[in-house]
Amino acid sequence: MTEKLDRARIESLIALEEPEFSIEVFRRKHSIDPESSVIYVTFNRLVHERKLKRIGRGLYKKVKPVYPVSVYGKPRERREPFTLFFPKDFDRDVEMDFAERIVVREGDLILLGGRGNQGKTTLAMNFCGENIDYNPVLMGNEYTIRVGDTDEYEPTPRFLNRLDNMDWVQWTNGNGMDKFTLLPVREDYAEHIVKDKINIIDWINLDAGKLYEISKVMDDIKSELGRGIGIIVLQKGAGTNYARGGQFTQDFTDCEILIDKYTETESMITIGKVKEYSKPVMGKTYAFGILQGVKIVDFREIVKCGTCHGKMWHRNLPCDDCSRTGYVNK
Repeated sequence: MTEKLDRARIESLIALEEPEFSIEVFRRKHSIDPESSVIYVTFNRLVHERKLKRIGRGLYKKVKPVYPVSVYGKPRERREPFTLFFPKDFDRDVEMDFAERIVVREGDLILLGGRGNQGKTTLAMNFCGENIDYNPVLMGNEYTIRVGDTDEYEPTPRFLNRLDNMDWVQWTNGNGMDKFTLLPVREDYAEHIVKDKINIIDWINLDAGKLYEISKVMDDIKSELGRGIGIIVLQKGAGTNYARGGQFTQDFTDCEILIDKYTETESMITIGKVKEYSKPVMGKTYAFGILQGVKIVDFREIVKCGTCHGKMWHRNLPCDDCSRTGYVNK
């Protein structure tokens, strides 16, 4: 290297490197004399100053600078809760009654974790429809399909059918254009989040051996929401208290709605983790039916059967009082 080698010069070269890099590759790339002590002294000082981090033998990671955030040193607006409209009972045109108990804030993440064919997409679509005036964003595995071997995508036939069946929603503006944004995104969701919007992801698919990564995926999504809201859908196994990913799904969830089978014709909702609420709501359960894939009907609160105490059996016989569901109408 013909230029004078000092700390300032080394730092300027480090700024051009990838987030993680090797000091030896760095030295050879810039033709730095291996006998020069300046580079090693500089790297050691940068590690001490927490501008670099050693992550292996000769391997370094650049530390992203973080600056203090002033809380009282400047005016801070106190913002009201986000007015998010929850799905309605189609028959009564009334919002799900637990909604008034849940406090939703900007940047919150709502999790819909459900068993297959029990209403996950029904709820997601109803969230979209009830909040259509916010111009929400839809992405995930449920809504788009590739056109042949091209890079073009189109809505799936089932998605279009659901839109048609939700005829109480005005999906377009005065010019006949979509009032929502449909994105053909099936991975790297955080990179495609539209800041300050309601982003609905239906659904997130992870490899079976990497379900623990859902915590990081949710964290990344949440960090990109800005003043918007995230509503994500995950699969859920039978007989579990979590969506797929286990307890890691709760790390960054602000409101958890779990969906299971209730009867052969109905589904049930259990309210899981809720970060902020006006009245107790966690653990409450509800039953509902679904018509035409999108219409939520006969929505009602249910409680554990007083005879079998939710076990579905009483004195070694199927419980007749709850028809062996474990629950009865409240």
